[in-house]
Amino acid sequence: MLLRVLEFLAIVLVAIILIPTGAHLFELPNKISLVQDQYFLVQNIYRGWALFGAPIFAALIVTAALAWAARRYPLESRLSLLAFLCIAASLGVFFAFVYPGNIATANWTTIPDNWMTLRRHWEYGHATSAVLTFIALCALAIGVVSRR
Repeated sequence: MLLRVLEFLAIVLVAIILIPTGAHLFELPNKISLVQDQYFLVQNIYRGWALFGAPIFAALIVTAALAWAARRYPLESRLSLLAFLCIAASLGVFFAFVYPGNIATANWTTIPDNWMTLRRHWEYGHATSAVLTFIALCALAIGVVSRR
């Protein structure tokens, strides 16, 4: 029973964190070339999105727990570990590329001289996180159905 609960929670939590990262990925082509005033105006739509941090940490915990709980099923355990590593990597990408832009621009309310570099790192950092999160979701789904 515990294994089923962890499988469900892992898939749901990773799906939840795919929502904002997926949104960032799909808005990138239209947003990356906006001029300064337009870009900073559009960035206002992300106010409150920091709340998505909670499901990321919950997903890390649950995917690690699932990797351990599924240890009798090597494929599911390894794929759960892969999901954990992808989520951890996406968090690393966030702190290496996205967060510095948030800090330097006071959450995109001030315009530093290097805003275009910060924008590029911010946008492509989120896109990378989306890909990693999608891989995590696929790994979990494959792991869960592999036992069936």
